[in-house]
Amino acid sequence: MVKDIIDSELRVLFCGINPGLSSSSLGYPFAHPANRFWKVLHLAGFTDRQLKPEEAAQMLKFRCGVTKLVERPTVQATEVTLQELRSGGQALIEKVEHYKPAALAVLGKQAFERGLGQRGATWGKQTYRIGDTEVWVLPNPSGLSRITLDKLVEAYQELDSALKARGL
Repeated sequence: MVKDIIDSELRVLFCGINPGLSSSSLGYPFAHPANRFWKVLHLAGFTDRQLKPEEAAQMLKFRCGVTKLVERPTVQATEVTLQELRSGGQALIEKVEHYKPAALAVLGKQAFERGLGQRGATWGKQTYRIGDTEVWVLPNPSGLSRITLDKLVEAYQELDSALKARGL
């Protein structure tokens, strides 16, 4: 089981779709060696060094957290059902309302659209909000994603820069 890394007063809460089998067996988010999350987080400016999956709890020092839409681990996120995404989206809204991060970053357009019942998502900041929390859609850093590392870093940097511009 992969536990949430979450607290109040976060700059950003990153929301993945669901744990992969590596993450599930090790108990850490984004644990598969091909996943680029930890590298992107550092290169985009969220952390002062590249954390290892087993250091995930240290994200809180940087006022960042991690959660997921669906608890059930799968080989690929495409195995997650629409019903799982919808009920996970409701639970996510409740978490965000409780912890009130400055921003929620949903990793993947389909996760955002299906999990939160939105349509026509674009990359970046959304008009949709949860209370005072800005919602962003960022590319999924999975090794299965074809997006380049440079494009991933650019997308995540946009969020980091926007938060810093707000003094966060």
